[in-house]
Amino acid sequence: MHPVNKFDPARIKGLTESEAALRLKEDGPNELPQSRKKNLFKIAVGILREPMFLLLLAGGTIYLIIGDRQDALMLLGFVAIVAGITLYQQSKTERALEALRDLTSPRALVVREGKNRRVPGREVVRGDIVIVSEGDRVPADGVLLHNINLSVDESLLTGESATASKTVFNPGMAEALPSMVPPPGGGPAPFVYSGTLAVAGTGIARVLATGPATEIGKIGTSLEKIELERTPLQKETGRLIRYMTAAGLSMCVLIVAAYGLTRKDWLHGFLAGITLAMAVLPEEFPMVLIVFLALGAWRMSGRKVLTRRVPAVETLGHATVLCVDKTGTLTANRMEVKKIFRAGGCNFCFFDAGGGPGRLDGFKQAPPEEFHEVIEYAILASRKDPFDPMEKALRLAGSLWLENTGHIHEDWELVQEYPLSKELMAMSRVWKAADESKYIIAAKGSPEAVADICHMGEDEFRELAVRIDEMAAEGLRVIGVAKSGLEMKPRAKMEASPGAGSGQGVLPEEQHAFRFDFLGLVGLADPVRPGVPEAIAECRRAGIRVVMITGDYPVTAREIAGRIGLGQNIITGPELEAMGDPELEQNIGGTDIFCRVTPDQKLRIVKTFRAKGEIVAMTGDGVNDAPALKAADIGIAMGGRGTDVAREAASIVLLDDDFSSIVRGVRMGRRILDNLKKATVYVLAVHVPIAGMSLIPVLFGMPLVLLPVHIVFLELIIDPACSVVFEAEPEEVNIMQRPPGGPGQKSIFTRRIVATGLLQGGIVLLVVLAVFLAAFLTGRGENQVRAMSFATLIAANLALILTNRSWLLTAAASLRVKNTSLWWVIGGGSAFLAAILYVPSLREVFRFGKLGFRDLSVSLGAGFLAVFWFEWVKIIRRRANRSAFLG
Repeated sequence: MHPVNKFDPARIKGLTESEAALRLKEDGPNELPQSRKKNLFKIAVGILREPMFLLLLAGGTIYLIIGDRQDALMLLGFVAIVAGITLYQQSKTERALEALRDLTSPRALVVREGKNRRVPGREVVRGDIVIVSEGDRVPADGVLLHNINLSVDESLLTGESATASKTVFNPGMAEALPSMVPPPGGGPAPFVYSGTLAVAGTGIARVLATGPATEIGKIGTSLEKIELERTPLQKETGRLIRYMTAAGLSMCVLIVAAYGLTRKDWLHGFLAGITLAMAVLPEEFPMVLIVFLALGAWRMSGRKVLTRRVPAVETLGHATVLCVDKTGTLTANRMEVKKIFRAGGCNFCFFDAGGGPGRLDGFKQAPPEEFHEVIEYAILASRKDPFDPMEKALRLAGSLWLENTGHIHEDWELVQEYPLSKELMAMSRVWKAADESKYIIAAKGSPEAVADICHMGEDEFRELAVRIDEMAAEGLRVIGVAKSGLEMKPRAKMEASPGAGSGQGVLPEEQHAFRFDFLGLVGLADPVRPGVPEAIAECRRAGIRVVMITGDYPVTAREIAGRIGLGQNIITGPELEAMGDPELEQNIGGTDIFCRVTPDQKLRIVKTFRAKGEIVAMTGDGVNDAPALKAADIGIAMGGRGTDVAREAASIVLLDDDFSSIVRGVRMGRRILDNLKKATVYVLAVHVPIAGMSLIPVLFGMPLVLLPVHIVFLELIIDPACSVVFEAEPEEVNIMQRPPGGPGQKSIFTRRIVATGLLQGGIVLLVVLAVFLAAFLTGRGENQVRAMSFATLIAANLALILTNRSWLLTAAASLRVKNTSLWWVIGGGSAFLAAILYVPSLREVFRFGKLGFRDLSVSLGAGFLAVFWFEWVKIIRRRANRSAFLG
């Protein structure tokens, strides 16, 4: 057999149990830093500390103080309902995230007191000797003492989809071992890293770092230094609430003073001031925000998208830049046969597999017969049940392309294996067929190594190098394939030692001793996830810039970018390192790809985009993505393939790892933002006439129109309308064909939104005031004047709901769009209005006079006409700009 090294595993004693227990006590468990789990009490306390909830509770308290117990109970009931929705959603999210974790700590095989033991991964300590075989997760950072063809998938740390081959560090010289593990990457190395996956071979390592001291732990610890900011909508809502509260209190003081000084009736002046304060108090805004975001998160959870921080839902709608990790996000983080080159004179030397055999939309037809031998011997040079992604890809290609062709040999006997080594990056496997009188040898490895064992001349290899470069330029990982044969000797079986292949003793010790024939090249690619090109195209139409951030090489990154429809402008990690912040800010706007970047550089890229005023979403699944995920405005982690650290750092987790779910999330975020804008316009508009009709009669010495009971009745319509009705509205047809929030608009309270709301409300105020003055000047009694004004206000309120449901469709057209909540509000409001106008006991409570048919028709008609003008605005606007967006 081919010797590996002189290290003798049998002499390893490892730590004693008492030493291990002492180190576990000193260093702590071998676990990653984790955020403290949120129980129901902590979640509830967090909700009740929100200023929005405090305002709602304060409003309920005011109602209790003035004696309106029914109104107080109604408002506090809303507090309970909304708090319950948010509490349920956040607790559900936390439970789902817990379910994504492993139920138990991964177990590790260690050597203690000379015996092999399986222990929980959290109990591995510094100095432990761990044995890692293919399929195992490496439990801690360490240095290799013994190695048999060990290859490790380190993509979660480096972003590289290709596996990393390992070497041995000074075998048998324990005193020379380093005290710390250097960062991964940079070619074959004798170090292994916590959380990585062994895909081939076996290794024995001494643990040098555990828990937070590991490479994966250092990244997790760095997350604690990144503070989460409030979302733009939270900041804007807080500002608006402060402004409206200050305005309401100022107007309250003004009306109390005016009423008391002009009418010498301070008690009724105080009641008039309370009425105005209730009319202006912005309790709807916090309720709208919480209901929209909580229900939005609940709707998203039904689509396999978990929201870890509810306010992040709205940020998706604002996103202007999507920073995308390549490995595992854009690509499937697995290998797939993409191209085959057959050596020798031929008319068609290349076979292109197109989408690849593993893709549902990929190439189904088998390659021509001339190419079968290349795949056949590539499979023979691989394990039957492989962990290595490359060998899995070869097996898949064989099962799809070579079935029933005579090129698959499940009945052949494996005689011997020549593993990869640092000196020769090629491996060979020797087989014996039942009806053959010779051994069949299959080899694969780096093209240079395979060419070497084929004893290829310089001119011949120079010609082959052209083919290798062609395939590498397409972003493919290229391997060479060769075959050989050796006649059996009759005494081979007798000389075979126990446990060795039947060719032991007659087979050479080195691969170079065989006479190999070069067969060809196989190019493998990490395939693009299905739906990614379409999702990126939709992002582009929606005005969202997509930027790839990867640890891969420029050639591979460009090839992937070409397949998914990204641009080719690129900045590498070393180039980024050489740039100062001003230079990076200047160049980042035209860059499509960042490659060969480190985790710190990913974080810097995200921060630079944010410094330029962009709203940044970052997707990823590896530990190396976690700092950027947390620093971004919204981090999106993969739930299935993603690491715990990435999920902890992210605001949103995709349970199905489907990239198209990101686009669905953006679509839903925009729908929520659109509906929030509609609700905002409605709330602003409806409060203008309420505040105006509370203030104007007092200032001009006229009878009061609105009393506290009228405000409560209006709130019974306003509250469900602005929360439930608008939240349930479907998306506008152009939602993904316009820039985020409009050109340069990242705020929900834009001048256009505020101006629209104030204009709608101002015109309604003028119409209600006109009805009030007409009724007053024509000699109607105070109660009849109040009844006509109030009926006009209710009609205008319902019309505002109808017209603001859609800013593209007319109110008549939008009636065909299903919204069950709308009809409950419209029907309930109309029924209540009829009851308080025509049920004597209720009419007396509201201090209304009985209205005849003519007076009621005038009031209702005026109310609807007060809003009708906005329908013409929508028609004119749609004709002028078919792609109009919500401003």
